[in-house]
Parts: sequence; structure tokens; C-alpha cells
Amino acid sequence: MTATRKVCIHGHYYQPPRIDPWFQELLPEGSAAPGLNWNQRILEESYAPLAWARRKDARGRITDLVNCYAWTSFNFGPTLLSWLEWADPVCYARILDADRQSLERWGHGNALAQCYHHLIMPLASPLDKQAQLAWTIADFQARYQRAPEGLWLSEAAVDTPTLEAVAQAGFRFVVLAPRQARAVSTLDGSNFQPVDESSLDIRWPYAAVLPSGRELAIFFYHGPISQAVAFERLLTDGERHFQRIETAAGMGLLCVATDGETYGHHVPFGEMALAYVLEQIRQERDGLELTNFAAFLAANPPAQRIVLHEPSSWSCIHGVERWRSDCGCTDGGHPGWNQRWRGPLRNALALNKQYVDEHFFGVGRRLFNDPRKALLGYGRLQANAITRDAFLSQHVLAELSRKEREHALNLLAMQEWAMCSLASCAWFFDEISRVEPLNAMAYALRSMELARGTGARDWSPDVVEILACAESNIPGKGTGAELWRSHVLPRSMSPASWTLLGLLMDVETGDVLPGGRDGHSRVQRSWAGVELILELDASPRSKGEATRGWGRLQRPFTSTDESFSWRWESVGRGHRYGVVTVDSPEMGVSSCTYEDLAWNRREVVSLAWLRRRTQTWWDDQLRFAESALDHFQEWQEDQHRPAQEDVWLLFLPGLVWADVVLGFVAVNQDQFHSFLRANWQPSREFDIRLGARLLESLASEQPEWRKVGAILDRIAVLGLPLNLWAVENRLWELSRKNPEARDLVGKLNIHRQQDASDVFSEANKASRRR
Repeated sequence: MTATRKVCIHGHYYQPPRIDPWFQELLPEGSAAPGLNWNQRILEESYAPLAWARRKDARGRITDLVNCYAWTSFNFGPTLLSWLEWADPVCYARILDADRQSLERWGHGNALAQCYHHLIMPLASPLDKQAQLAWTIADFQARYQRAPEGLWLSEAAVDTPTLEAVAQAGFRFVVLAPRQARAVSTLDGSNFQPVDESSLDIRWPYAAVLPSGRELAIFFYHGPISQAVAFERLLTDGERHFQRIETAAGMGLLCVATDGETYGHHVPFGEMALAYVLEQIRQERDGLELTNFAAFLAANPPAQRIVLHEPSSWSCIHGVERWRSDCGCTDGGHPGWNQRWRGPLRNALALNKQYVDEHFFGVGRRLFNDPRKALLGYGRLQANAITRDAFLSQHVLAELSRKEREHALNLLAMQEWAMCSLASCAWFFDEISRVEPLNAMAYALRSMELARGTGARDWSPDVVEILACAESNIPGKGTGAELWRSHVLPRSMSPASWTLLGLLMDVETGDVLPGGRDGHSRVQRSWAGVELILELDASPRSKGEATRGWGRLQRPFTSTDESFSWRWESVGRGHRYGVVTVDSPEMGVSSCTYEDLAWNRREVVSLAWLRRRTQTWWDDQLRFAESALDHFQEWQEDQHRPAQEDVWLLFLPGLVWADVVLGFVAVNQDQFHSFLRANWQPSREFDIRLGARLLESLASEQPEWRKVGAILDRIAVLGLPLNLWAVENRLWELSRKNPEARDLVGKLNIHRQQDASDVFSEANKASRRR
């Protein structure tokens, strides 16, 4: 065994499934406001800051930007990474690069895999266990370009069948909580000794010897320190965090493991405390060294066997009851509430999955060469590791018609959404009307629709009957069956609801129809799951007559088109007062009004309108700014504010843009700056636009150094609290090879504005991110 004091800090990065199964995109989530959705909000508060964690000196100047992922162990949920790859490709690339760096440094990568949909594996069927592991391996290999060595089990939930599936899939180790250990022995299985959280030696990996004869290494994290990081605000003091680690570390490996969102989201600026700790250990302060699990395991194979409490998990002291019964484990937010709804919800969604499996194999044997192999191989298609045509050529029968090939793909999508409905988050919290259980029911609904589209009976009444036994804690919310009708069914998308949504997203005035506003006769909208094309019948029509047209829905996944006719009938002014009726050869006649749309669909309409209005507002700001400074007169006598100040304030963003970006100069620049400083309020929209302009100037092979430098100089002179976080990141990266960028980093540091309250001794407190 290697006799050194090694440290491994692990972050479990995961978000509940949030992708809308009809749009296959994230839609707005009201509880995440002012963010668009929780993924986006936590990206900005945690995932991205961890990729560029600030190290500052006592004067608040940046001394380093640390990619914390490169120095810590981590796992990202595949569904979260799929979204992140689209939402922030630069942050996504930093995560992948962190694994490459660690692979070069230690011979083993930092990244661990994670069960694909975060199912509680002891509660999953053997088929679902196998599929989840096959899919996550395919996803991991496609992203990291290597095979995974370790697996993070959802909620660290474990039992022997789970370990058997994990070992059979080829994983070498998992990580668990110390209280999940029951006994240890020598490798030959003799001399078993009972252990608990206080007596288990967590410094070394243990061997789980399975009934099949396979073995799997088990690591255990340090419970008290991990608890302090997650729940006792240890991250508010970087040095105190380091001292806790230094005191606990001995020969062997000390692992601290928490939800990764702790850094920055749960504890603001926690990523900076982590960066401080990493820097101390990277410098081998007090004899500590960083490593990751796989590297340590390669040098320190297990010398003892372990026996676990089964089933057990890290977030439920009752085993895995948190995900199927009213065991008392919650987030503690509502004392007095019960979770008796968990059992019916589990039973309802499990019944749906049972029916899905029966239908999949019943129909699948007529479509696939081997339905089970097709299901396990589907992960490669999800990860874009294989084209759709290549996948079909491998797995479907050669003589299938186009419609049958479409059915084969829909059967796989049916399985995907049914498994997604079983993600742990639906049961983790304390109320069935939360977004997580509602999303789980929506995924189940989508799987039922795909099943019916491939010939299955409608088994939703069986599921809803069970949901009727799941009662909400909130008066007026009712049962799971009522929530199904009020919150889940409205999410389903018919040709009529797609048509109405497409028309409404083009709304500018009270007139809902594009042809009636400016002569346009075509609407085209694209989402990840659907492309919508609407054509307006330009034939003359009398007043009050319904507007008619034709439409087409294209689904990229199955390469299918659905054509239909539509008509809009207005019963009042504005888009809230009308109905769209669609006649589809495949789906029949359906109608939809604005009120029929689920809340997040209506919010999509509102945000589309808001984006257009925001752009109009910004264009007005720029037009005003072009000549405004010529009319900002020098003040007279005891004047300290411009005449008609309320009007000037309407155009404050444009005035600041004219000053810092365009370089316009007022008659009296000092007075003009005084007015701007006295009235400026931080504006996310302004910061985004300013950052985009600067990043655009830095994006080419020959960056516009002078232009960027001049803007930064003017920003410093004006002294407004503008958020240039992304620009700082880009300049720091460029400064490695470009002296011009180093000069601009110097400008940012020299001109960084700070209050006395922002200055912290880094030996005592984690510094702040501006």
C-alpha cells in the first residue's frame, strides 16, 4: 500500500429530468425564477463557476482561474450533460478537458459514470438495471472517449443484485456512505468484524465479493466532513475547510463527497473556498496530495472484504424507503406533512413500466432482430455514437416498412420515457404536487402515448386509479389523479396545440395571425423534438370568417411528417380569445384554446413575445444614444440633475452603451458620469449584451485588442458594477499565449471596483466572486 496522505474531493452533479418529452427541450420552470429553469440557474451559480473558480488576493484582484473539475473527482448525470452540451458548450468542454488533464496527470480520469436516469437501482427491475448501465456506459464513452472505471450509484442506493449488475457491466468500483458498511473481514472471508460509521476505516478500498464470484471495490467517504460541507456551511471559510481535511487525513485516502451543487448554489461562492483548498493541497501543504479514486485503487487494491447493509443509501436511514413509503425522510421543509403519496406514485409508475415492457417485447419481436439487444444498444443512439440508419440496420428486421421502422424507434423512445419517470427525484421531497412528481407523471404519459401509437391499449385508467390514492398535503391540490388531469394531461401536444403554439409565438399585437398583420403567410417553428410549418390560405374571406391554412409536423427522430388543415376562429380581441381546430388524417379532428395549454407552454409564448419586445427596446436605446450626448447639456449654477431627468432615465442603458462601447463624449463628461453613477441599476440584459460585444471582438484569430482595451478603460473610468465574468474567463485563457490579453487582464485587475466589505484575508475566508 502507498503510505502517503491522499485526498479526493468528489462532486455528484445531477439535476432531476427536466426535458419536456414532447418538445425534447427544457421549458420554463416558475419556481426557478428569475432564472428560466433550474438547470440554467444552477449552471450560472455552480457548474460554470466551478470551471472558472476565482483565486483572489487581499485586494480582490484575480490571481488565478481554477478548473476545479481538473483536480476533483466528479460525476455528471447523462441527461444533465446532454443539456449542458447545448446550453453552455464552453463550460461543457471545460468538464471534458478536466477529465483529460487528470488522465494525463494520474493515469486515470476524474470522471465517474452515473446511472442514466438516476433510478434507485435496488428498486429497478433486472431489465432496467441492465439498460441504465448500458446506456450510461455508451454516453460516457461518447463524451470522455474512454471506458468508465467507477460508477456513482443514484443516492448511493445499493444491494447485492445492484452490485452484481454493476460488476457484470465492467465497472471496477463504487462509492458509498460509511454507515452503509455492516462488517469487514480478511480477503478470504474469515474473521468478520461488525463495523459502523464511527469504527469503519474509510482510508482504504474494500472488496465486495459477490455470489457470482465477481468482485467490486467499494470506497467510503468521510461522513462528518462531507456533512459539514453540505449542511454546516464549512465552505464559508476556506482555511477552516482545509484544516478539517488536514486533521482528518492519515495514511491512505481521505474522500469528501457531496452534491456538487453545494459549491455555489447551496453555498454562494463555495467554489472559491474549494479552489482555495485545492491550491493548498496542490502545493502539498502539510504533506497532503490530491488524487482520484481510480488512481488510488490502481496503487492500493483492496486488502479486506466488506459486507453492506442491504438495501441501503446515503440519504435514507431506512434503506430505500424514501422512494416508496412514508418513512419520515424528507428535506424537512414542512413539518407535519406526510409522504403517504409515495407508495401509490411508485405503484402507479411501476405498473406503467410493467405494461411498457410487455408491449415492447410483444411488438418488438416482430420488429427487432433481438428486442433486448436493441434496447441495450439504444444508449449509443442517444449519445449520437451511431447514426439512426446505422442503428436500424443493426437491430431491425430487414424487410420492415417505413412505418414499421418508425414504430421500432417509438418503442425505444417509449422505454426511455418510462424509465425516466422512475428517476429518484419524484419521491425525494415531501409533496406530490412538486415539479418532480409532476414531471415523472408527464414522462409516463408520453410513454403511454407512444405505446398507443404502436398498437397498445390505453392503460392510463389503471394508472390513474392508483394515483387516486396519492393525496397531496396542500388543500385544493387533491390526489394524484386530480393532478394528472389538471397538470399532466394539459402538457400533451396534439396537432391543434402545436398549431396554436406556433401561431401565438408570432403574436406582436392583438392579431394572432401572421397574414393579418404584415402579409406573411408562413410560420415555421423548430424545437428539438418537432418542426412545425404553417401555411396561411390567402384566399379572400369575409369579415368574421375563420382563417384557414395547412400545416405539417416533422419529427426528426423518426423522420416522419404529419400533414393537416387548420382554422382559427376568433371570439374576441387578442390571442386569449379564439380556438384552433385541426383536421389530421392520422389524428382526426382536435381543437385547442390558449387556456388549454399547460402553464409552461403559455410561458413559452410570453417569453417569445418578451424577447421580441426586448430587442425592439434595445434598438430604441441605441437609436437614442446615437445623438443623445449632443443634447446632454452642461449643468448651470447649482444644478445637479438634468432637466426632465425622468425621461433621460428611460434611456439609461443606451447612454451607458454610448459612453463605454461607442466612446461618445458629452459636453461635460464628469457631470454626465455623475448622472450615470447616481442612477445606474445592475442590468442582466445590459451585461449580457456588453459581454457578447466584447467576446465577439475576442473571438477571431486576430482579436481586436485595442477596441477591447478601450472599452475596458472606459468601463473603469465610469466605475459601474458591470458583470464581465465571461469576458474575464476568455481573457484569462487567451493570456496564456497572447501578451495583449495579459495586458487586458491587468486592466481588469487594476480597475476592479470593490468595497471594503469585499476584502477578505484568504487565510480566513473564501473570497467573493463579483
